[in-house]
Formats: sequence, structure tokens, C-alpha cells
Amino acid sequence: MLAIAGFMVIVAGIIAIDAPPLWRKKQKKELWIFFILLFFGTTLGILHFSIHKIPNPVNWIIIVYKPFSDMIATWLK
Repeated sequence: MLAIAGFMVIVAGIIAIDAPPLWRKKQKKELWIFFILLFFGTTLGILHFSIHKIPNPVNWIIIVYKPFSDMIATWLK
């Protein structure tokens, strides 16, 4: 729980540093993208520090490309 609290302090610091210049320059689209990406990163960080296991994205890539790799390997034999 302490790790999640520390992580949220870091997220608040990132918002305090990066969001005000975007707001002052009226960069609304960039601000939306900033908060969307920060939301996804914060969600993954909280899941990482909690009990949940997060699967490795490389495993997903292997699952998607494995059939193509096998098909090409059989063609090249």
C-alpha cells in the first residue's frame, strides 16, 4: 500500500510539472492525450504494485505472430 501511495505522489508531481504549461498555451488536444496516457500508465502502475499479475506484452506479440512464423518456417524447409 505504501508503494501505491508513493507512486501516486510521483503521478501528482508529473501532473504538477507537465500539465500547467499545456493549459497556459491552450494546447487542449495535447492535454487530453497527456491525461489519457497518464491514466493508462497510472492504471498499469497501480496494478503492478497490487496483487494482480500483469502479463508481459511480448507474450501477446508471440501469440499473434507465432502462426505466421511457423508458416514461413515450413515454406523455407
